Amino acid sequence: MSDQIIGLHHWFDSPPGRYLLAWEQARFDEAVADIFGYHSLQLGMPLLDGLRANRMPHQWLAMGQEAVEGSIAFVETGGGDGPLQRRAVDLLSEPVALPFPAASLDLLVLPHTLELSIDPHAALREVERVLVPEGRVVISGLNPTSLWGLRQRRARLYQRLGRGTLYLPDVGEFIGYRRLRDWLRLLNFEVESARFGCYRPAVRSAQWLERFGWMDPLGEKWWPILGAAYFLVAVKRVHGMRLLEPAWRTHRQRAAGTVPIANRASQRGENPSRAASAAVRHKP
Repeated sequence: MSDQIIGLHHWFDSPPGRYLLAWEQARFDEAVADIFGYHSLQLGMPLLDGLRANRMPHQWLAMGQEAVEGSIAFVETGGGDGPLQRRAVDLLSEPVALPFPAASLDLLVLPHTLELSIDPHAALREVERVLVPEGRVVISGLNPTSLWGLRQRRARLYQRLGRGTLYLPDVGEFIGYRRLRDWLRLLNFEVESARFGCYRPAVRSAQWLERFGWMDPLGEKWWPILGAAYFLVAVKRVHGMRLLEPAWRTHRQRAAGTVPIANRASQRGENPSRAASAAVRHKP
């Protein structure tokens, strides 16, 4: 597991890795900007700051085995043309066992976390446990049904024949979007939004990636589910839960539904004093 994590981090320093990282960073910034609450957590992948556009007062970065074995206290974030920044690791924890009580977090960010988890099913169950009702989880992952996934499968076949190298990092089996969506539904999550991206071919050089830049807008329009990466936002639903409305709104609704006897009598053209005395006589 540690070699897989290190391999993934090194791959993100390559031209296709930086291209994917830039696309994912933009998606995370858009998704978390309008999610409100008090407590948010990012699990793994410190090269991507999934919470930088969020305004929650309490934000944490949790890392697992890679931080324990490497004795990491700070990580360098940023990449591409941006400056590197030192970011503190707040928690040492695996996604399958989070040190938070039930229903205590408003937002969880999982950039490629499930792909690196020893048990992605258990990790999602833990996410469901610590999220508050109507809390959100934001997930990104590599799409096996893409040009990049096709090249990865072809490279694995060549490796069995004794030649060839993998294009993507060797992190085990990638989790497809439809499969992940089914897992989320079983845990009472509702997929709020989903998006695919990175439609350029599986090339290694930055020059060729730039040449194929025209494929991104075309791919998003004509073959949207074949992007190299997917990104989704899911909300935790709790059946039978009733959201409490503000007291001022409830008071206004009650006042609007209550009409004095005098007003009702005047609306019917009756004498208000006679209607009031009749109501007193018939009062049980």
